[in-house]
Amino acid sequence: MIRTHCDTAPTRPATLDRTWHEAIGVSPRQRLFQIPSVVSLIGQTPLVELARVTSALSPTTDLYVKLEGFNPGGSVKDRAALSIVQEALRTGELSPGKTLIDATSGNTGISFAMLGAALGFPVELVMPADASPERVQVLKAYGAKLVLSDPAGRTDGARGVAQQMVAAEPDRYFYADQYNNPANPLAHYTTTGPEVWQQTFGRVTHFVAGMGTSGTMMGTGRYLRERNPAVQLVGVQPTSSERSIPGLKHLATADALEIYDPHLVDEIAVVDVDEAKAMARRLAREEGFFVGISAGAAVVAALEVARELAEGTVVALLPDGGFKYASAPFWA
Repeated sequence: MIRTHCDTAPTRPATLDRTWHEAIGVSPRQRLFQIPSVVSLIGQTPLVELARVTSALSPTTDLYVKLEGFNPGGSVKDRAALSIVQEALRTGELSPGKTLIDATSGNTGISFAMLGAALGFPVELVMPADASPERVQVLKAYGAKLVLSDPAGRTDGARGVAQQMVAAEPDRYFYADQYNNPANPLAHYTTTGPEVWQQTFGRVTHFVAGMGTSGTMMGTGRYLRERNPAVQLVGVQPTSSERSIPGLKHLATADALEIYDPHLVDEIAVVDVDEAKAMARRLAREEGFFVGISAGAAVVAALEVARELAEGTVVALLPDGGFKYASAPFWA
């Protein structure tokens, strides 16, 4: 694993209304969609301390993981997807007769598909053709329409296809654009950040999260910095675009992300995909947590940070569970 340091210059975004009713901003009589009970299940995920993989740490250093696989769609992306849909409903960008479209590596697409099924709007998703069969099956179960893109282009290629589809039929689609939509980091500013702060009783000293759209780090990091400017923020990325980790981007070779502020992050931890897979296996077999590959990468980085501390409270966000990767051979 390789770590690099970044300058820190946190900025504060505008806040997003916190509740579904407020975000839509209309009365029940005016509401275009019914509020589904599944929305109430998003967020408030557990924060738990690792016990066995942390045995070599200082006794005054704690490593906690936030288990985002407990969201109803199975990942942290439920938060961003809900925020994007809320804002689109409030502004009228997503209205009856329109189809939500976006590019996805899987998790955000599943979240959109879940919300589309619950709220009653159609969803089309562009996804690389080498996505795990579990992700494809879940998306089909929710009734989403899939367009499979060239896997060589990864999610950046899928974004290009989605943009072409929107340009060809602009009146048909609401383009969610998770990679550049400010409602993505705002979801974490208003939910994930406050949860981490409250669940650690304000003792968090380091926050570690993977960098995909960067929404989790941008929103959570800004909130934590406002509560304690000394909190250290560590982003996680793969070693290269060729040795990719599902859900994470190699920032140097990826398309630019409008929501990403490089000055907010203190360090970038570079984790090899084999390290991430090995840690995912360890978490399953030593801690009893069946999590995804990017979650393994987050713990690799968090352990490296924690080993250098005499004392501190490190929180690593684990984006999803392992069930959508169950067919991958590395588990054996």
